[in-house]
Amino acid sequence: MSTPRLEVQWSPVHPDRFITWGTEIFLYETVEIKEETKASCVFLSDNTVAHLLASNSNHHYVKCVDIYPHPQPDVLLAIGQANGKVVLTSFGSSVFDNMGLTGIEIGPRHARQCNSVAWNPSDGHLLASALDKHRADHAVQVWDVQKYPIQQRQFPTHFVSSQPSAEYSRPVVEFGLADVAHSLAWFKENPRILVVGVNNKQLRIVDIRDPTKSMSSSPTKAVFDLTVASYNDNMIASHVDNHIAVWDFRTFEKPVLTLVQNRTVSKVLWCPTRHNLLGSLQHDSSAIYLHDIQQSVDETEPSVLERSVQPGSASLLTSFSWHPTHENRLLTIALTGVLTDYSVFERMTLNWSPCSHVVWTFGRRTLKMISEKDENVYSQLDDVSVLIKERALSGYGLKPDLAQNGDLVTDEALKNVWQWLHLSKSLVEQGAISPHATSKHPGIRCVIGLDSLSNSSTLRSELTVQLWSDCQVSAKIYRSTEREKALQLCGWRSYDVSSNNIATFVMQLEGKGAFSRAATIAIFNLKLRLAVDILNRGAVSVPHLNIVAMAVSGFSDSKSGMWRELCTSSMLQLSDPYLRAMFAFLTSESDSYDGVLTEQGILVSDRVAFACMFLNDSRLCDYLGTLTSWIIEEGNLSGLFLTGAGVDAIPLLQCYLDVTGDVQSVSLITVRSFPPELIQENLHLQNWIQCYRNLLDSWRLWNQRALFDISLNASKPPPQQVFVSCNFCGKSISAYMQGLTRGRGPFVRLGVTPNKLKSQLAP
Repeated sequence: MSTPRLEVQWSPVHPDRFITWGTEIFLYETVEIKEETKASCVFLSDNTVAHLLASNSNHHYVKCVDIYPHPQPDVLLAIGQANGKVVLTSFGSSVFDNMGLTGIEIGPRHARQCNSVAWNPSDGHLLASALDKHRADHAVQVWDVQKYPIQQRQFPTHFVSSQPSAEYSRPVVEFGLADVAHSLAWFKENPRILVVGVNNKQLRIVDIRDPTKSMSSSPTKAVFDLTVASYNDNMIASHVDNHIAVWDFRTFEKPVLTLVQNRTVSKVLWCPTRHNLLGSLQHDSSAIYLHDIQQSVDETEPSVLERSVQPGSASLLTSFSWHPTHENRLLTIALTGVLTDYSVFERMTLNWSPCSHVVWTFGRRTLKMISEKDENVYSQLDDVSVLIKERALSGYGLKPDLAQNGDLVTDEALKNVWQWLHLSKSLVEQGAISPHATSKHPGIRCVIGLDSLSNSSTLRSELTVQLWSDCQVSAKIYRSTEREKALQLCGWRSYDVSSNNIATFVMQLEGKGAFSRAATIAIFNLKLRLAVDILNRGAVSVPHLNIVAMAVSGFSDSKSGMWRELCTSSMLQLSDPYLRAMFAFLTSESDSYDGVLTEQGILVSDRVAFACMFLNDSRLCDYLGTLTSWIIEEGNLSGLFLTGAGVDAIPLLQCYLDVTGDVQSVSLITVRSFPPELIQENLHLQNWIQCYRNLLDSWRLWNQRALFDISLNASKPPPQQVFVSCNFCGKSISAYMQGLTRGRGPFVRLGVTPNKLKSQLAP
């Protein structure tokens, strides 16, 4: 004997009650979980539990059940049985006992199975049943439960057994003689109309006021589990095998949509709170399949968006029921009897305003929003748009002193760029570096002679042997005017060990807490004592620097000593890249210095400055070319001091923009440092500038947009002025116009009035 199928159904009028049935019928009430929740409750979800209110085991061979759909304090059930009878029952004493409905037993003249039973949604006394075939009886019967004998309504059958009189033993409407009715459903807006699936081959729509003829019919095998949408009588759904058919009452000749599923469909049901959402369940499945039907405006077939949800565990489901009023809430029952209360999350319609307000749909009637002022959300987002807006409000990029713009950012590479632009501008103004024809801020490649406008480098350097300042060790250093300018652009001032420039520079770094960088640059400039002193002072803040100072103080020029061997084996364990570069330089056995030049952790400017001191002309040009290509590919904005603020920097800025999305910085760098002629000619630069202007407009930052435009116009060359002069005396016509306003001048003496002169001069 097969296990009875478990079913579940929400009460259409009690939002907190539902029934389950198989061999017995159980009534539950749902409540929210509280601290005092009893362990005997049935847990439905993380928020709800169910209390068992009552059970009913008086009815056997139950085939179908429907709940009375009109408001009453108690629950009344219509139970269709295997013998064709429909019994009205409740759970214990109820208000329906006084109404005479509890215990009514109605049925056909000839016993056969009842396949479906349905209360009329408008008239609470009408009840329809769908029956198997009998050659002498009708398949669809509509009963009026109020027309049963008074004695039966006063004495329900589960108390006193009695038979209805012959006068009331017939249904008020019956049709489908010798047919088999597989399922039926009432229309919600037209409660006198039924749709019925008959004979495994046809759907009929019948008005019970004239049941002898069908209003409409359609040949189909999809006759099972008929359901009519509660919000629209035109939408009907049914199924057969693994096919779901969706019908439109207005064009009932064929289904408007046929959905093919992977398995045999066991149930379909329209969602009562969501338009055009159809739920379905398949055999041997743990998921509910959702079909969101998108109605088309024209005559084409509707489209459908399908997805599946898995309520609870992976147990196989046998039935589900939509909640009648709570949006997208459904209840499922598994083969094991496990109940799950589940809410289907909608496909949200998300809108993100230019002002960073995020609005999305939450159900049918609710919108939720995150304001731009919600710091709990936006402070956790590492989004460049939030950063761009904060910078714009702070006046970033528009400060008169270029270095001040670097103080408004936290990104070190960006800070270094603004500081370098300030340094480059200062050097140009002081005459230390000559501005290039295509760049107001020439870069390293420009001063070396490696920019795109130079066919080949004319670099000619002088090799000198320089002694360390505090020990009898020598090093090869290359000198030239171009290298000195490059070192100035790198911020190292001068490499001349007899001057105070390096000492001043490293002391500034030490004051900023960059002890390892300051000591390393001192070592690169052959100042051993200065480096040891910096490390010892830095040991107050960074304890391990005193050990580094001790190791550095033992430096010697021996190629095979123990000091060199131990430093070489231990320097890779150092976490500070500047300390690794320091010992790589001190232990280098050749003039290649790869351990310094390839150290990614130190600033590009420091690597370039080191190369300008210790590489010959050929290797320096090769290194700058390779480094520039790598920096452009990585979008490293620190490479701007290599390319300069000119045409060679455009690929670098584009790669930086692609990597970071920071259109603000590339636009402001362009406006503040690029030649005006290049801005007017290059479409990339104009596009960046226009994108940033549009961004400020979308945020309604009108003041910041105006200041940006002023800065842009300030970088443009002054427009050409047209002067009108007298053909005889050569004087400007403005002098005569001033005389006219005062009522004197040669034109007045000649009888020419101001209005007449203006009309003659007008185009």
